[in-house]
Amino acid sequence: MSAVAWDSDARMTLASRPGRWSAACLLAALAAITFNARFAIGLNSSASLPHRVFLIHKGEPPARGQYVAFRWPGGGPYPAGATFVKVLAGVPGDTVTRAERDFFVNGGFAGTAKTRSRSGAALRAGPTGLIPPGRYYVRASHPDSLDSRYDLAGWIAPEQIIGRAYALF
Repeated sequence: MSAVAWDSDARMTLASRPGRWSAACLLAALAAITFNARFAIGLNSSASLPHRVFLIHKGEPPARGQYVAFRWPGGGPYPAGATFVKVLAGVPGDTVTRAERDFFVNGGFAGTAKTRSRSGAALRAGPTGLIPPGRYYVRASHPDSLDSRYDLAGWIAPEQIIGRAYALF
């Protein structure tokens, strides 16, 4: 086959494929739209959890001990609406207690609240008592985790919850 004939055949083959490429692009766009409607990717930029990347199943309610993704209410070093992922440690009806700076959920240790952030800002301890209906206690095991141990985070409201998070890596 001569170079001219090959070029002509190649152009004819490529010219006959726009319909296939359009269909493939349309399918990819539909898949992306469907994925984004039900799922999101969450990135943990701090060392508060052992994982850095999470698949968030929007609208799936998490259970105690599972990862939950929620919108930060605002305040401190993070803007309102930032996505946070923590462990759901307390649900409505659970009891949160504090001894000095140590927090407990139903008697189980949940973490120690620091008096100052890494940047030196004063930190107030979070709420204690019976977790009210529609509120949740979230935590992470890292000592610097910004979670329900602090008034800044407090108990999480249902409208803040995005869904259950699954650790990917």
